[in-house]
Amino acid sequence: MAAPPDVVQRVEQLRREIREHDYHYYIEARPVISDLEYDRLVQELEQLETQYPELITPDSPTQRIGDAPVEQLRSVTHRVPMLSIDNTYSKEELREYEARTRKLLGDEPIEWVVEPKIDGAAASIVYDRGTLTLGATRGNGKVGDDVTHVVRTITDLPLALHTPSPPPVLEVRGEVYIRNSDLVAINEQQAAKGEPPFANPRNLAAGTLRMLDPRVAAERRLRFYCHSFGYVEGLELRSHMEFLETARDFGIPTTPHTRVVDDFAKALEYCDELIERLHEWDYEVDGLVLKVNRFDQQRRLGATSKSPRWLIA
Repeated sequence: MAAPPDVVQRVEQLRREIREHDYHYYIEARPVISDLEYDRLVQELEQLETQYPELITPDSPTQRIGDAPVEQLRSVTHRVPMLSIDNTYSKEELREYEARTRKLLGDEPIEWVVEPKIDGAAASIVYDRGTLTLGATRGNGKVGDDVTHVVRTITDLPLALHTPSPPPVLEVRGEVYIRNSDLVAINEQQAAKGEPPFANPRNLAAGTLRMLDPRVAAERRLRFYCHSFGYVEGLELRSHMEFLETARDFGIPTTPHTRVVDDFAKALEYCDELIERLHEWDYEVDGLVLKVNRFDQQRRLGATSKSPRWLIA
């Protein structure tokens, strides 16, 4: 028997409400209902979808965790290569990098973005017309592994973008990570089972991302921070900061403590400020990244075969 119109409307309403509450919780950090009230909305949706399975859609909030493991990870070719980042180890090297950048851009003013480098596992997430359709590891930069079944379990990553007018294609890139406090809780569970602890959040995140069973992966509490994009259709963006604001509006969490400044000396000062605060955060950071903010300047700076010239770590 087909679902009655009032049930169809209620299912759609529940999905909208749950997605809106996810946005308030994960993006704005301002939940407007209690956990219990949220759980009741999800339970009602689950009950209606169980009763009327023809109403289940891949982007439903109830469909994060698959019922069975995948047999193996298939390879995925990145439409835009995932390049690496050149590293520096002193302010002297950073100033030399600025001098090279200024030589290429001439006397133009340069805005610099300072961004913490989250210590996790690099991932590419693709949304087709607003729906999450692919999650992939970086792999060798050109070819990675399809880990969509695990990426869907990341609760702060929306299965559907928070917008009525999504772009045709949006590929966001970032770090899949595990919070320090979650690692402590997971290792307590390991000890209770008589099993050895996990060494650090990064290795656990990387290993979990490539698991075959999404049900086990879901217990590891993976999270995601977006720091860039790959292949995109239908978005006109002028700068890195504009992209981050757009991603957040879409419900995608972006790297916290990111700031744009209009002077390289100010960028170095902000780096010093962030370094003093690293111990306050509930996630591991393995450095800071400086990026040229404007996309027209990024395009002119270009890239080597291994890394872009418009950013440095």
